[in-house]
Amino acid sequence: MTIAKFQGGDAVTMTSLELVDFINQHRKQQSEQAGLADAFTALRHDHFMEKVPKVLGSEGLPKFRDTYHNAQNGQGYPCYRFPKRESCLMAMSYSYDLQAAVFDYMTDLEQKLAKPMTQAQLIAASANLMVDMERRQTQTEQAVAGIERRVHDLSQTTVWDHCPQNCQSLTRIKETMLARHGLSGAVVDYVLKVWPNQPNPAGMVRNGHEEALGSQYLVWSKSHVTAAFHRFVSESTMVTATQATHPYFEGRFRLVQKALP
Repeated sequence: MTIAKFQGGDAVTMTSLELVDFINQHRKQQSEQAGLADAFTALRHDHFMEKVPKVLGSEGLPKFRDTYHNAQNGQGYPCYRFPKRESCLMAMSYSYDLQAAVFDYMTDLEQKLAKPMTQAQLIAASANLMVDMERRQTQTEQAVAGIERRVHDLSQTTVWDHCPQNCQSLTRIKETMLARHGLSGAVVDYVLKVWPNQPNPAGMVRNGHEEALGSQYLVWSKSHVTAAFHRFVSESTMVTATQATHPYFEGRFRLVQKALP
């Protein structure tokens, strides 16, 4: 749990990761008390992210968007940072007990913040702040290292004189996805280049046109592209007959045909 500048003031906030951890701890404790510890199933963060627009609506979500960095691969992934009201609404979507637990927990934090801190508390808070700063610095360094690895990998990508039959260029993929799902070029760019589950390029092709001056362009495996867009479309939620949202994509986008599960 953190204190952040939010909507014009300081507020206690919880990220979606913290909320998922809180929910899992609460569920596990209840299962153990009921003697059903073996039946406990942890909530996944990606499933929680999918539920957020269904509970809170998609229009006001951009102001809650945040990013966390995976310590293992150094990549940044989307998450949300909610103040008390939205945290409680998300908890309530699972159970009223969880809503009460989150409300009590964040209220307790707010009350502690309102009281003057003792010298010992100030020292402890300062130490925690230093630990958090070091953690964030480590995450940033890991993220930079991840980007450098991807740049290096890209530099080692296979270069062909002609596009293989099992691969497609960006232009061709945009044409295919527009015809198949009605997806715009911006959405295709996002799925291929920004989305955490983006397919890796298969290689590069030398542009044979004289005016291209020896430039190259990326191509992707057709099977990987099909699988990636099938997943993206399947994870999307239709809000109108032709408009959809996705947990990782900001705003609505055109989608005229949902892929079957």
